Amino acid sequence: MRMVRMAIAAIVSLSLVSTPVIAAAPAPVAADHGMVVSAHRLASDAGIAVLKSGGNAVDAAIAVAYALAVTFPEAGNLGGGGFMVVRWHDGSKGFIDFRETAPMAATATMYQDKQGNVIPGLSTRGYSAVGIPGTVAGLELALAKYGTMPRAQLLAPAIGLARDGFVLERGDASFLAEGAEDFAKDTPSAAVFLDHGKPWTTGHRLVQADLARSLQAIATNGAAAFYKGSIAKSIVAASKQRGGILEMSDFAAYKAVERDPIECDYRGYHVISAPLPSSGGVVVCETLNILEGYPLGKLGWHSAQGVHYWTEALRRAYHDRNLNLGDPAFVKPDVERFTSKAYAAKLRGNIAPDRATPSASLPAPGSGQEGSSTTHFSIVDAQGNAVSLTYTLNDWFGARVMAPGTGILLNDEMDDFSSKPGAPNMYGLVEGANNAIAPGKRPMSSMTPTILTKDGKLFMVVGTPGGSHIPTAVLQVISNVVDYDMDLGQAVNAPRIHEQWLPDKVYYERYALSADTIRILEGMGHQMEPMDYWNQIAAILVGAPGIGKKPLGDATLYGVIDPRLPTGLAEGY
Repeated sequence: MRMVRMAIAAIVSLSLVSTPVIAAAPAPVAADHGMVVSAHRLASDAGIAVLKSGGNAVDAAIAVAYALAVTFPEAGNLGGGGFMVVRWHDGSKGFIDFRETAPMAATATMYQDKQGNVIPGLSTRGYSAVGIPGTVAGLELALAKYGTMPRAQLLAPAIGLARDGFVLERGDASFLAEGAEDFAKDTPSAAVFLDHGKPWTTGHRLVQADLARSLQAIATNGAAAFYKGSIAKSIVAASKQRGGILEMSDFAAYKAVERDPIECDYRGYHVISAPLPSSGGVVVCETLNILEGYPLGKLGWHSAQGVHYWTEALRRAYHDRNLNLGDPAFVKPDVERFTSKAYAAKLRGNIAPDRATPSASLPAPGSGQEGSSTTHFSIVDAQGNAVSLTYTLNDWFGARVMAPGTGILLNDEMDDFSSKPGAPNMYGLVEGANNAIAPGKRPMSSMTPTILTKDGKLFMVVGTPGGSHIPTAVLQVISNVVDYDMDLGQAVNAPRIHEQWLPDKVYYERYALSADTIRILEGMGHQMEPMDYWNQIAAILVGAPGIGKKPLGDATLYGVIDPRLPTGLAEGY
């Protein structure tokens, strides 16, 4: 994904030269009935069509998710997993966990050699990296629990896009080219995504006949088609032939799970986010609780003092994340304590206003208890029901393998476990034993689908891909709106920073910090490092384009897709 981020950097930088240009960010898309913001224009079209035909936000989410599996194979998927936050107009809420699970033959040391060293690439490429997919089970649970329309009707747009194909635009072709080298090593993938060994170019109609047949089977027989029928059999057979450990019993045993979301309050706004096995809600609430003690608005956006407090708050939240959190079926961290105001006050009391805390001074892995091929979409329907859904293959195109005859790219989610406690994964996250591999366990995630309310009314729906950078991006969009009075377009467009405890660095996008600010932060002891673009925010604001901003006519919904994502679309009606 790094090449793609660099390729679009020039486009993005035109609108990020300085703070005044951020103020001139593209205006949010306005609507008064429904809004869909997703990573691909055709998936947004599918969602809006469902809303216009009387479906609710969950119906639209199911249509969007299946459509993205066709049009955005980098991350949209049937072969991965994710999380869905739902908030209904009456204030009730729900959360569906359809995170992947480790196969029953998995072991804690399966990615280590005889000397205990992590074997490079074993947890990120090929069938040995694949966890049991949860997407189809999660969407089926959502449909049974909340949906109002027939499954076949919701899958029809995706089936048509796969069967008849869609024309690649420049962004589509650029993203597919990113996986070309690995597609060439996998015959089924190469047959779909390459033209005689070379990437398809702009203007090509991408047809995915095998995927259309898989989608049709799901439309007809639901989750059973994926977990007990020919799809699972094909995936397991390919796994056995190519060094994997997947079994039919793993697929038959998979279940999506309903959980209570993580909730907290920030400056009068109520936050509803992802619980374990996602770390996102804990990181968001713990960080916001710490930051609430500082006058961020008065300090100014990305001032040295403000960035210092942001960094110190994130350092502590990620430290707790990496050492103490994990699958709640296997570990029992005190989430209530980590998300409490009292705990935040204690952490805040140890933050010096003029000096960075060395990450090494915080306890290291072993003393605790514990991709960016992800995509997010946000939906609000005419009744005010909202869905925030993030799902993933982990790395860009996942494990970069496709079981013959299925058209389904498979995840490399096993890398989200600690292959060895204390050793970094592909995102540089250094985690403890709580996230060690175990049969049937769900790897800890950073996915952070989030919904905010104000005085009991829907206010914001937000989320993003980006691996370990997901919580920090969600946090900054929230803060940009709440603390810095940006409208949603400005809040999403603004360049970002990132800190995750280890490595001990403050990362910043181009134009995020002035040279003077960087020097001041370095003087405090922060180690500063530039970064490429990691996130593509999909967000909706309700009521007005920003706090204190005037509504545009009768419009009540304002959607923004990150300009860093050239294939996405915010669409309303």
